[in-house]
Amino acid sequence: MTELADGNDVTGTPAVRLGTAPGSRPSGQRGGARQAPATPVPALVPAYFHPATASDSWRRLLANPPRMVVVNLDGGPGRAKDPELAPLIGRLMAAGTEVLGYVDTDFGVRSPSDVRADLRSYRAWYGLRGVFLDQAAADEDSLDHYRDLVEGVRGTIVLNPGVYPDPGYADLADVLVTFEGPLAAYQAMSEPAWASELARGRFCHLVHDVPSRALERTLRRALGHAATVYVTDRTGSRPWGELPAYHGRPIVAG
Repeated sequence: MTELADGNDVTGTPAVRLGTAPGSRPSGQRGGARQAPATPVPALVPAYFHPATASDSWRRLLANPPRMVVVNLDGGPGRAKDPELAPLIGRLMAAGTEVLGYVDTDFGVRSPSDVRADLRSYRAWYGLRGVFLDQAAADEDSLDHYRDLVEGVRGTIVLNPGVYPDPGYADLADVLVTFEGPLAAYQAMSEPAWASELARGRFCHLVHDVPSRALERTLRRALGHAATVYVTDRTGSRPWGELPAYHGRPIVAG
């Protein structure tokens, strides 16, 4: 998660903090200078890791809880309530984090009944009402299918086509993930005119393969297009399988 300072420190450089809980403030000083108070920029962390295999990531996530976390047990809620995950979800919610349940829509192939079954499981086992609809279609022909999927959802809806979709999808979700991918592809991303007319708070960008040296400029670019941003230095086929090395680390970006 990022925080951008409301003002500048005495060096004139905006302060940024990663992985900070809503409402918190940067701690410490840089070069003896006092940091300006900060306003959090929301982050959505795809926590696609289990406490049994990624205990350190969960420890660091709980130490710096973001605005939103997506929980994912092997592509959905699993077959039964997970006794290890449930108390951690409770701790995140108690800290003010909104926890969303991951649901795979298979680019419009998965049936509404299967999607709703996953939603019922998240609600019954973990008390979750918000949903992260992943692998969403982006074409106009699939709009009716997704209207059916979101019908009756009472919590926050985050829809993830991973690209800028047909503009009709903006009417179906609270937040659209309009980029998910590696830094190399992100550098070539362009925003369509319809998206520039909407509030930044309607969009989320998820960027992986971001080394520490590229972190600051990637955050600056992302925040020009989306109010909800998550970046990680993790690579490969499972970049959301653990937290980045720099999660929770205060940095200064200029």
